[in-house]
Amino acid sequence: MSTAAFALPEPASRATLPLTLLAVFAIVFIALGLSPAIREDWLLENALVVVALAWLGWGWRHQRLSNGAYVLLFVFALFHEVGAHYQYSDVPYDAWFAAASGGRSFDAMFGFERNHYDRLVHFLYGLLLTPVAAEVILRRVAMPPAWRFLLPVTFMMSHALVYELIEWAAASVFSEGLGEAYLGTQGDTWDAQKDMALATLGSLIVHPVWLWRRARAGAGRTRR
Repeated sequence: MSTAAFALPEPASRATLPLTLLAVFAIVFIALGLSPAIREDWLLENALVVVALAWLGWGWRHQRLSNGAYVLLFVFALFHEVGAHYQYSDVPYDAWFAAASGGRSFDAMFGFERNHYDRLVHFLYGLLLTPVAAEVILRRVAMPPAWRFLLPVTFMMSHALVYELIEWAAASVFSEGLGEAYLGTQGDTWDAQKDMALATLGSLIVHPVWLWRRARAGAGRTRR
């Protein structure tokens, strides 16, 4: 991904790109929602997507994001919809890799003993959505440099924690089969902790890059 994809803290001046992304996402959402692996799990997985779309709709009038932020949200949403369609623990990425590489197994190459698509998406949650969170937070709150780094990262860490609690609550409330499908631990007792750690890692990787890009953009405007 090019550095231009990391959202700069400026509102989008044109609506063309965000609306195009929304239209493409709507097509993907409908296509992957026609015959998901488990309909009830698909509905659970997309409950928060509906909430996010409602927030973005409100923000379109009150606090429009930069085009880069919309691109990051779009990319993450695509990965999520693939997981929701197949069920995260059953996304056939290994079969796709084998078809593209002449039969080699991606999991065997790295010694994976479980489906790691959910791990990838948790990492991408931190990597792709931290710049969006930072953009929103730093527009609203003036803070010292240290807090410009800490607050967005800890915000994402808290979101990762809240999501794991939501998964646990859903697994407790719904039927055993649906709860296990939504939770997707695949027998790993440390699944929640690993997911939160990967989201944090993604956030820690991308946020210094975003801050550096933001500082460069500000310095460039000052020189002009």
